Amino acid sequence: MLRILVLHGPNLNLLGNREESIYGTETLAMIDSSLNKLSVELGVELVIHQSNLEGELVNWIQEARHGYHGIIINPAAYTHTSVAIRDALAAVNLPTVEVHLSNIYRREEFRQHSYVSGVALGQISGFGSDGYRLALRGLCEHISGSGAKDLSGSHRAASG
Repeated sequence: MLRILVLHGPNLNLLGNREESIYGTETLAMIDSSLNKLSVELGVELVIHQSNLEGELVNWIQEARHGYHGIIINPAAYTHTSVAIRDALAAVNLPTVEVHLSNIYRREEFRQHSYVSGVALGQISGFGSDGYRLALRGLCEHISGSGAKDLSGSHRAASG
């Protein structure tokens, strides 16, 4: 069974109560619930964390080296500032999908640069909470089709 780490960055715990015109009305709990529902359909195990602390996110990324097949991350404000998160993702070398609720390229200039995108498999932005589900589907398809290693370290046969 695929095991995916989902990380939510700073201030995402306030979803549903902040800047609804940008981020919508769904809460983080609602997003997590929809991801968990989809994970059951896909036969995937998810581990989901949210933190406002950069170091905590880095620690979870580093711990993902053992026992995970991929990462979905919404680094939120750290997208534009954190070389540490970028370097942690590069170091663990797991397929990673970067997610943003809003289209960061239609926002303020400082939000249009992502340190994470250079080490991510892909980026999904501007689709609201649907972006997380798109990321999960896409990441699972990528991993399943790549002959990824199982958690014991041996290669799984590529499906297709």
